[in-house]
Amino acid sequence: MKLYKLNTHTRGCNKSYDADLVMNLKDHPNANVGDVVEIYAPDEENGTHLLLQITEFNGSCGRDVISIESGIANAFKMRPYSNVVMRIVKPADVALDSIEITFKDQYMGRSEMWRLKTYLTDTCVYVNKKIDYNDMQIRCQVYEMWSQGERVASGVITEDTKIVFRSSTSMVYLFLQMSSEMWDFDIHGDLYFEKAVNGFLTELFQKWRKLSCNHEVTIVLFSRTFYAAKSLDEFPEHMRDCLQQDYKGRFYEDFYRVAIQNERCDDWCTVLGQLRKLFTSYQATVLRYHERENMKIPPATNSSATQGNFLEVLNISLNTFEKHYLDRTFDRTGQLSVVITPGVGVFSVDRELTNITKQRIIDNGVGSDLVCVGEQPLHAVPLLKFHNKDTTLTSADDYSLPHWINLSFYSTNKKIAYSSFIPRIKLPLFGSQLTLHDGVGEGEGEENEGHFLSCNQSEYKHNSLFDYDAYDEQIFQPLPAQSTCSLQRVVRAKKTSVPSLETYAYRNNDWENLTPTQIPAMRRKMSDPDIHHGTSAMLAALQPDTTNLSESLASEKNARRTIVSIAPIVRPGRALINPFDPSQVTIKLTSNRRRWTHIFPKGPTGVLIQQHHYQAVPAKPTQAGQQRPLQQIQSNNNNDQEDYGCANGEQYDRVSSHSLLSKSASSQSFVMGDEHIDFFKRRQNSPMNPLPANVPNLTATQAKSYLWGATGEQEWTPAITTVKHLRPIVEGEHHHLGSLEALRALDPPPDAEAGGGRGKIIIGVDWKSLTIPACLPITTDYFPDKRSLNNDYVISDYTLLPDDVNHDYAQSRAVYRKPLSTEEVCKEIVSQRLAQGFQLIVVDEKPPTAGGCSSGSAVQPVKLSRETNKEYLLSIGRIFHKISLSGSVITVTGYRPRHPYPPINVDYRYRFHAPQHETYEISGVNFTTEKLENFNWNHMDLYICTRGDVDYPLMESLKYWRYRMYLLPRENIVSKIASCQRCDIFPDVTADNTREQVEDFVRLIEAVSKLKRQYARKARQHDTPRITEKHHNQLNSPQQSINVRPKLENGRIPRIFPATDAAAAAGVAARDDQDDGFPVDIKFSPNATLPEIFEAMKHPVNGVGFFSQTQSLPSCTFVAYDALMWLKTRLNNGRHPLDLLEAMRKERMICHASGDWKKPVVPGFVFYYVVQQDKNAKDYAPPLDDYSAFVNEWLEIEFQGCSFLWHDEPVTTPVPNFLRDSPAPQSWTETSSNKRVYRQSHLEIDVNQKSDRMEWGHVKHHTVLQPRFAFEIVVEWVTSSGPIVADLIGGWMRKANQFNFLVSVPADPMAEPFTKKSDPLRGPIFIPLCTTFLPNGAALFDEFPEESRSDRMLFFQEAILGKFGFLPCVLEKKYSVGKDLPKEYQYVHCTGNMFALIRCATNNYQVESPILKEANVTRCVYGHTNNTNVPKKVGFLWAWNHMIPNKKWKAQTINNSADGELFQLKMLKDFREFCSNSDQRLSTFWTQSQELKRRAQKFEFNNNNTEENKMK
Repeated sequence: MKLYKLNTHTRGCNKSYDADLVMNLKDHPNANVGDVVEIYAPDEENGTHLLLQITEFNGSCGRDVISIESGIANAFKMRPYSNVVMRIVKPADVALDSIEITFKDQYMGRSEMWRLKTYLTDTCVYVNKKIDYNDMQIRCQVYEMWSQGERVASGVITEDTKIVFRSSTSMVYLFLQMSSEMWDFDIHGDLYFEKAVNGFLTELFQKWRKLSCNHEVTIVLFSRTFYAAKSLDEFPEHMRDCLQQDYKGRFYEDFYRVAIQNERCDDWCTVLGQLRKLFTSYQATVLRYHERENMKIPPATNSSATQGNFLEVLNISLNTFEKHYLDRTFDRTGQLSVVITPGVGVFSVDRELTNITKQRIIDNGVGSDLVCVGEQPLHAVPLLKFHNKDTTLTSADDYSLPHWINLSFYSTNKKIAYSSFIPRIKLPLFGSQLTLHDGVGEGEGEENEGHFLSCNQSEYKHNSLFDYDAYDEQIFQPLPAQSTCSLQRVVRAKKTSVPSLETYAYRNNDWENLTPTQIPAMRRKMSDPDIHHGTSAMLAALQPDTTNLSESLASEKNARRTIVSIAPIVRPGRALINPFDPSQVTIKLTSNRRRWTHIFPKGPTGVLIQQHHYQAVPAKPTQAGQQRPLQQIQSNNNNDQEDYGCANGEQYDRVSSHSLLSKSASSQSFVMGDEHIDFFKRRQNSPMNPLPANVPNLTATQAKSYLWGATGEQEWTPAITTVKHLRPIVEGEHHHLGSLEALRALDPPPDAEAGGGRGKIIIGVDWKSLTIPACLPITTDYFPDKRSLNNDYVISDYTLLPDDVNHDYAQSRAVYRKPLSTEEVCKEIVSQRLAQGFQLIVVDEKPPTAGGCSSGSAVQPVKLSRETNKEYLLSIGRIFHKISLSGSVITVTGYRPRHPYPPINVDYRYRFHAPQHETYEISGVNFTTEKLENFNWNHMDLYICTRGDVDYPLMESLKYWRYRMYLLPRENIVSKIASCQRCDIFPDVTADNTREQVEDFVRLIEAVSKLKRQYARKARQHDTPRITEKHHNQLNSPQQSINVRPKLENGRIPRIFPATDAAAAAGVAARDDQDDGFPVDIKFSPNATLPEIFEAMKHPVNGVGFFSQTQSLPSCTFVAYDALMWLKTRLNNGRHPLDLLEAMRKERMICHASGDWKKPVVPGFVFYYVVQQDKNAKDYAPPLDDYSAFVNEWLEIEFQGCSFLWHDEPVTTPVPNFLRDSPAPQSWTETSSNKRVYRQSHLEIDVNQKSDRMEWGHVKHHTVLQPRFAFEIVVEWVTSSGPIVADLIGGWMRKANQFNFLVSVPADPMAEPFTKKSDPLRGPIFIPLCTTFLPNGAALFDEFPEESRSDRMLFFQEAILGKFGFLPCVLEKKYSVGKDLPKEYQYVHCTGNMFALIRCATNNYQVESPILKEANVTRCVYGHTNNTNVPKKVGFLWAWNHMIPNKKWKAQTINNSADGELFQLKMLKDFREFCSNSDQRLSTFWTQSQELKRRAQKFEFNNNNTEENKMK
């Protein structure tokens, strides 16, 4: 064994030592670049082995010496100058099964994850390795690796390695359920609230800090209040808006208290104090919220956790999460909603809402965690108990074990000195302590238990003779493994059910009159399974022969069925779940169940494991005779087979057997003894049991999966506890690198024997998911088999020929761009599906051949025979796509379910209290499942083929990403407010720097247009360094060609002044007194003719600077604004520059740069070119002569309201608009020649040519720039990578930051309740305006005609906003047919931190809730007129800009205020004071405005008099 001497080096110090591993080629003649080597100390053969990849050889290294980067050597405890063994290993031997990669403060879309996975394939990684993927500008780090069931410290990523991406900067919603248990004590004497906040949240925040997470967090306290009332009449009018009624007819209201909204903190401990404060008053506030003096309201009680609004909370977070493409930020990835409950994980829920929630959580790929601080119960959790709407006494309860919720149990480390016992059930209160009323809100049978225990105990003695075990055996007998039945059905055995007290009592609505002695017949033993879970606990047996089938179906008549079976024949009952032994039920594998499986590593047994569930004791094999037979399910080609227990209320298709394309071993392997395996093999080969040809020869349980647990491969056992004596696997923050160490921690302590030979499972807290949540994996492993595809799916396909399409479209483009090759189109088509939540289906390449049977898997392994042949399988929900590339043809095949789920829409009302609001406001929201099968993929694919051509525009339904910005003038407000302590300081303190802002704006639009690969327009001389000697030399150098960029300008081209001699250039420098930066050589005489002025304009040195040659712009192109400013400095006789330019256009001297003669001259950033030029010159370029193609490539913006910059205008009267005889219009939309508010242009996104992908997008912008107005720019994209778009926008922000700045704004700034896309937990603050401040109670605007008063009130409100520094935002009008919509105007503060909205309050205007075609489920009991969002009073709606990064937001503190008050809160407080006329501020403003009007009238009157006198 050859030894090498180990040296270390630091990367970057020496160019020849820039790799992780440096070695000498002479030592290793057989080694090649890319080989993987294993390095370890000779005396530690079983210790940690380091794997590294050879990336280069270095001759300077010396013989028999290798050098490792010092950081790696330290991590792997390799001492410098020691001897090590190094040998080349086969990558396959050290391949990783799965790897976790973490990243922070960046946005990585799913298509970027796929590209990164491709980039990492066949590379070697080690723990904590930093990965820089420069093409996509992605930075990430290796966190954890698994190989062959063990954690390892290094390994090789192969095609089959599952890559899990975890984000340290996610959007996290923490929901605290404030149910009645929060005020109970746990076994250690702490309140459950203390356990949740002082225990769980404190520990969570510490872990965030330790892993330096930077999540954007929203914390919400929520609860449900029940009212003891029998009819709506008992409620006063003001309470009825938000009331809802449940299935038992109980009235309730849901409350949400938002404590923290979209915040990021380095230290979250301060928040805990805030939560404790809220806790003290929460219950009183919520229960007494409606109390008024002299008014009786029904008594209110807080619900228990079981009865709470658990699913509604998840849906509320989903309404925000599913709009992730609207308000895209570039510094976070991932979404997580965590519900912290004092309950034990059992919830009473509505079946329809469960279906919606499940489908939305799975489709959106959102992580949902449930953390219970209660003790873990003795049955499987999380458990959803469906509302039993059937009130017959024989009806059974139905349960569901949702696999889409990740469950954690939090327990404190406190020890009780005298006992290690942890109670797992709550004992019911005895009769003397229990009053009947206690239970009304809580409901589920606690009362009954109280009665039972308070009755005569002797009645129960006979039960002790009852053989419960035998009884259970009979009830839960498993299915016989062999059956000759040709039509196999799962049916429920006939058995009488025991009436439940609860249903009986609620049906009769007489809790008060119910006493146990009145119904002795209903009194039963406590342990009767029916009392707890009805007959739902039975796993029904298959009838052994067909004659009994009809009987058993007949017995089903009374069973309630809410799931519609797809089969047209009589429906058998579903096998319902026994929560006390769910592992008896195996259910059909579906794509939904396999959606998240690839984030779980494989354990030592080959089964996917959840790392916070530990099996403390290996299961002991029992005698073969006692062993439960496996649920083996046969199906022949011609038979139909029902699902086993559709426990989740899933409407499964009837399919034969699904092929599970994964390599996992039989999912029961770790519970089976050896004998059992033999026993199973014997059964499989028995003649009674021939395997049909189309069934893959997998073990039966492989095609099925366990009902319980997120992985679907773990067996639930009843011996579960929340003890913390075991160290969790994932706690390791990599201080142990040995692959076995972590798992050794799992060896059971000798005394941890669990009864009955079953393994003890401990559910801890999934800290990893809560600190660095995983993104939805990009791969999955489920595809239906052929028979299922034919029977249950509708197949559609279409072909794309990118080369032909490109050929046609590339010709018609104004700017030629290289089209995508067929292979690029194919890759982009796959990328788009990944980005919309699809997953790539990983097919097992090696078909199973065990047992001599041929595999009947539907998906044949993909053969990569020729280079151009590729096939990708993708899925989301029950929708599958196959994308095949063959030569130059791409075929897209879609499979969608023949019987899609019916769409459901739930109309939900609630009250929420957001930060800085004063009350709980009413809101309403719709929860609805999205019909994914309706997504227009054909349109999207053609959009990609044509490279974003105008024929295939991005539509709202394509869910494209967007980033919305406002360009605002830069004002240093915070310091000014600090100095005068008032916020209504505008416009007095702001200097008029319109000129600079317009120049800055022009520079920004140049930067944006530079993306069109043009040579940017020349910068103004006074913005760049003044011309110096160095410049002269550059300007005069003979070899200076038009397209060369002088270095000095740092990437910006100065205007071309192709000076003919040094004297001219010197003249340029000498005449430097003009502030527009244009060299001035002449002033025109008052009678200069048009051709003279035109010739001067064309002058190569002193004329208007033209653009450099660029594609699709004609030669000698300039911008109207430049020409106007050039003319202004040279005209001195009051001639109007705009009139001159228009005259030139009419004389055909100049023309719009598209070649369209009809376009008049518009002032602004609009392109024109000189028509009269030498057509034979070598740099002559003709115009496009296609206006629509031209505007799709170039941004053109009209300037309004700043004509004083190029023409002296008389000063207008300073009369406030609301007091003028005829008020000026509110914005340019009413006067603009261009009626369009927005225009859209093509945008090249990858400016710096970094990406390995074709990237493009679109920019949507206002058509008009008006000073003192916000200018909107929106970037839209689908075919771009997040980091590249972020890079582009960052560049713009740096460009426009001298006198303006760009601020990110949300798509829906006001988030008004009852609007379709609004965030359910955000809403505007209403600030009323005092209108009764005039003496003697006179009305405002009495002196004006009545029809103008409502408009004048709006202008008055606008003037108030103007005083506080708000700028108007111009929006597209919401057109609605036949409705008189009220006028409304939106404003943004000049700091970008807040928005305001004013609306005409006179119209009786009502917003209607969006009408949806789907079945509407509503529990609202009162009215549907959602007119709550229209202020009945005059006032303002105020909202915060949550898109501004939290740290920037918080940086704006007012230094000399008493407590370092935040500027934003100071603004709100001061604005409220002003509007309420405190200190007479509002009336003072009114009098000042009236005074201005009087002065103006007087001035006008005097002027008129003097003119009249002159005429006399």
